[in-house]
Amino acid sequence: MKIIHTSDWHIGHSLYGRKRYEEFEAFLEWLAVLVESERVDVLLVAGDVFDSSAPSHKAQELYYRFLWSMARSDCGHVVITGGNHDSPSFLNAPRELLRALNVHVVGSVSEESDPGGADCPDVLVLSDAGGRAELIVCAVPYLRDRDVRRVDAGESLQDKQLKLVEGIGVHYQRVCQRAIQIREKLRGDIPIVAMGHLFTAGGRCVDGDGVRQIYVGSLAHVGWDVFPECIDYLALGHLHVPQMVGNLQTRRYCGSPLPMGFGSAMQENYVLSVELDVHSPPRVTPIPVPKFQALQSISGNWKDISRHIEQLRADNSNAWLEIVYDGDEIISDLRQRLERAVTDTDLEVLRIKNNRVMERIIKRMSVDETLDNLDDGDVFNRCLEVHNIPLVQRQELLATYRDAVLSTREDEETYPL
Repeated sequence: MKIIHTSDWHIGHSLYGRKRYEEFEAFLEWLAVLVESERVDVLLVAGDVFDSSAPSHKAQELYYRFLWSMARSDCGHVVITGGNHDSPSFLNAPRELLRALNVHVVGSVSEESDPGGADCPDVLVLSDAGGRAELIVCAVPYLRDRDVRRVDAGESLQDKQLKLVEGIGVHYQRVCQRAIQIREKLRGDIPIVAMGHLFTAGGRCVDGDGVRQIYVGSLAHVGWDVFPECIDYLALGHLHVPQMVGNLQTRRYCGSPLPMGFGSAMQENYVLSVELDVHSPPRVTPIPVPKFQALQSISGNWKDISRHIEQLRADNSNAWLEIVYDGDEIISDLRQRLERAVTDTDLEVLRIKNNRVMERIIKRMSVDETLDNLDDGDVFNRCLEVHNIPLVQRQELLATYRDAVLSTREDEETYPL
């Protein structure tokens, strides 16, 4: 059996105001061709299908058009689980209809589900064209605080996060126990695959990908040892950098198929091909995703930057650019110079970071800066600086602030208005 593992599409994501629908469309068309040419049996999408809980009509069109192409292909099943960016109600709304097309959607933990009991919608038995069970999937979506943790009065934020991590581990134990019971009942050596959308301890992320800003300094990391040994392959989403969990070949993040920011522009993006055979360990092969839009970060003094842009002009590049100026000279008309430099080209400057201005001006924004230059942590740091908070106190305050942001974002309702 061959599986493709992908996640974190973030359809609808924009980069500093620039819409990326052409990239998403190109990726989904490429993926559809790959599934067909590789004779894939099951496609797993481990969360964050959309970038927003209320996706645009264009984002929805791309999603459903892709699912229709899968229904017409030789791919036996598609399994989609919800991520923290997805609206559970939106993903779940058409799932009965999609099930008829062998597209299985688990947007959230079912309220009536008892993972240890007879009814467990999160555990799927996938059959081949002849009706023979060939794969058991523990389709675990993003687990919100209310899904797995009991609430006690007066508990601290640290207590809440520790209970959340503990609850996630308990949930996987129960779901996997149900999968084992199903396999024993079927009396077959059927592989068990588990899915998830979470941050494991030791997980890597990069600046500007939307993950680091929330989780660095937080306790909300799940230890890799919480996943039961019965899992033949663990397909994870949420972290945008491809990586193994616990240095195990069969515990994987596939990463996002498109770079989520300039910080990840130079890394390779993949989907993972997983071959399951009862007679041998799973074989995992990363398949590189083409670069559908060039992103490039240029840093240095003005001479370095202008020389680099001239080379891109000569190459007829259509790259989207991030400019990081760190020359000694204070340049107040940096934006105007850049606009002239890219005139009559297909180059687009999406972000300008004037480090010299940022060093000299703390309390106000320069004419060449916008809030796009700053993430949540940067803004909070500015506040600490303006109020002359001692350096020895800033690290603890920043960690507390990040924990508060994490708690707020994970507790908020994700249902569209």
